[in-house]
Amino acid sequence: MRMPRRGLVIQARTRWLLVGLALLFSLVLLMYLLECAPQTDGNGSLPGVVGESMGKEYYQALLQEQEEHYQNRATSLKRQIAQLKQELQEMSDKLKSLQEKKSPKVNGMNYQGTKEQTSNDLLEFLHSQIDKAEVSVGAKLPSEYGVIPFESFTSMKVFQLEMGLTRHPEEKPVRKDKRDELVEVIEAGLEVINNPDEEDGQDEDDGVGDRQLYSENDFIEGYYRTERDKGTQYELFYKKMDGMEYRHVTLFRPFGPLMKVKSETVDISRSIINIIVPLAGRTEAFAQFMQNFRDVCIHQDKRVHLTVVYFGQDGLSEVKSILESVARETEFHNYTLVSLNEEFNRGRGLDMGARAWEKGEVLMFFCDVDVYFTAEFLNSCRLNAEPGKKVFYPVVFSLYNPAIVYANQDLPPPVEQQLVHKKDSGFWRDFGFGMTCQYRTDFLTVGGFDLEVKGWGGEDVHLYRKYLHGDLMVIRTPVPGLFHLWHEKHCADELTPEQYRMCIQSKAMNEASHSHLGMLVFRDEIEAHLRKQAYRTNSEAAG
Repeated sequence: MRMPRRGLVIQARTRWLLVGLALLFSLVLLMYLLECAPQTDGNGSLPGVVGESMGKEYYQALLQEQEEHYQNRATSLKRQIAQLKQELQEMSDKLKSLQEKKSPKVNGMNYQGTKEQTSNDLLEFLHSQIDKAEVSVGAKLPSEYGVIPFESFTSMKVFQLEMGLTRHPEEKPVRKDKRDELVEVIEAGLEVINNPDEEDGQDEDDGVGDRQLYSENDFIEGYYRTERDKGTQYELFYKKMDGMEYRHVTLFRPFGPLMKVKSETVDISRSIINIIVPLAGRTEAFAQFMQNFRDVCIHQDKRVHLTVVYFGQDGLSEVKSILESVARETEFHNYTLVSLNEEFNRGRGLDMGARAWEKGEVLMFFCDVDVYFTAEFLNSCRLNAEPGKKVFYPVVFSLYNPAIVYANQDLPPPVEQQLVHKKDSGFWRDFGFGMTCQYRTDFLTVGGFDLEVKGWGGEDVHLYRKYLHGDLMVIRTPVPGLFHLWHEKHCADELTPEQYRMCIQSKAMNEASHSHLGMLVFRDEIEAHLRKQAYRTNSEAAG
């Protein structure tokens, strides 16, 4: 009996498809073995100055980072192999169903049609989760505590707000599920960039050879947050080493597969930031601020304008002298000095600084003289603020009193060496909203600061609440390149009870960590114990 011609064709297609999938599986397995094999690069050189004596701990940390990199890559390849196995099984099942002449019917209904309808309903539900989440537009919130902050991460570290007693402000992901999640998200973003579709605005005619491909090494930073009843949102940024264009990918996991929200190219090469600093007195702190400004803004970034709003006459000439000296030495003239002969008011100073700009739209960074920032932060400022859509409220890492943190040393180290994210060195200042990046038109549209607020604190919270009650999206996340340097704080008697409470709370939080404060509280008890120990030792020696 001769087999029908249609059956022969299906069998032939089945064999070729299975052979193709088997070859693809073998290729991925070979890539996995090559990727996991140890690399031997005889020309590799260790970082640092030639002849420098490197400690054992440094080499151990270096080896650990390399090992984690390969483990993550191996985990990724294993996951891809598992997905290919699953696809192979699914394809085999589909081919078996094709060999059947008719699809089975259940209660007079075509089962295949029911399955497709269920799949469509699932996709519709997942897309509705994206629409309900705060991904594309902001949500109106009742207070400053209603916003869900992001946590930021790089390829090796996570910067997190919720620490408790065991977690750290900066740490490597310890849990395997968290490591796998972040690796998967970074790779999913690369897949979106390297294999764009029509929605991404790139021509399909462009071949892979004409398109610049991105790798894991091009990942700069990311943010994620979870809305418990909807899913997890991821904002990812990639950049080539020598370029100024960033690739921004937004992904959303609606408690299921990742779904691309958008993929876009962000060009920040012409984005000017107007850094506005209100000031009264404190000329030594301003001189230190200008040293950081010179290193970061003038020598590295080169796309900033500085606006200093000075209150009073005492110290004004010295501030002018510092600005003129920097201008002469660096040929930097993109600055404005606004002088107000009145009592210091931070909100009034920032408002005047914003209105002093006469060149149209501009991105503003409201800053204080005690803040230290990096060039990477300025790019984060540009990437996370968008006129009419987003304002950026980064969480500052506030440093403790160096006299307490480094009490066991003769002198505290230089400021640059104090900029570390550790429990005993500082904390994420999640109750502060003074440092912000926003566009001038958005600031003026919401009405700016409440100028009736006098003295210390309160004006930044009022502005923050205005954005929360509006339609703009508020991006709130800790950033590694923004530090608040410790300085002695005085709470004036003229403050209102609410302002005085906030000032005292800030003063207590700024001084030292729980462990260091505990050592200060129990200092007398510790010294008494040491004296008893010394007395007992001397008595035993004399006996």
